[in-house]
Amino acid sequence: MEIVTKIIDIIEVARNVKSFRLEKPKDYDFVPGQATELSINKEDWKEEKRPFTFTALEEQPYLEFTIKRYPDHRGVTDQIHQLKVGDEVILRDVWGTIQYNGPGYFIAGGAGITPFIAILRRLHKDNKIKGNTLFFSNNEQVDIIYESEFRDMLGENAVFILTKENKPGYLKDYINKDFLQKHVDDFKKHFYICGPDAMVKDIIDTLNELGAPTETVVFEK
Repeated sequence: MEIVTKIIDIIEVARNVKSFRLEKPKDYDFVPGQATELSINKEDWKEEKRPFTFTALEEQPYLEFTIKRYPDHRGVTDQIHQLKVGDEVILRDVWGTIQYNGPGYFIAGGAGITPFIAILRRLHKDNKIKGNTLFFSNNEQVDIIYESEFRDMLGENAVFILTKENKPGYLKDYINKDFLQKHVDDFKKHFYICGPDAMVKDIIDTLNELGAPTETVVFEK
């Protein structure tokens, strides 16, 4: 399935990160945590498909994708960031990435936050966000996607980690064994992990070492 739709709004949300809002095709349904393959409706780019997660809620009248630009690659994300309101993109079938199974710890690195945005928005809107904690790691504060919204939703359970900057109100740290032992109260709760491949693998291995049951660890495959 391929559906052509238009960009209706573009919002800058962090350094090299924009949220693109699109006209929502009729009967195009998804649930938080799901994704689709998207490409630009222009010659030479139509077949350059990349997976992106839906970040708006399913009842909203538009679709939203929050996309980080990687300028060094000179590839699809760089081209997407050059698009303007009125430009067209191509959507495809919806598929699952991260499924919410119950309260726990969301661990994200950089743009790895995107599968969690709609999940946390849904939980907050439904008054079911209690019991969840977000550990969100970025290089610097200007890289944090939707920081104020996460603070509003989660309060002190939104924990922001900076790896390359010292700043009051943020932890200068890495999400490693020492960090998890210090900040996780219950390794039997659910863990949701998304970020760079090496980070995800290291955290999964560490959680196993610290006694987290394999079936409670959810990550983007």
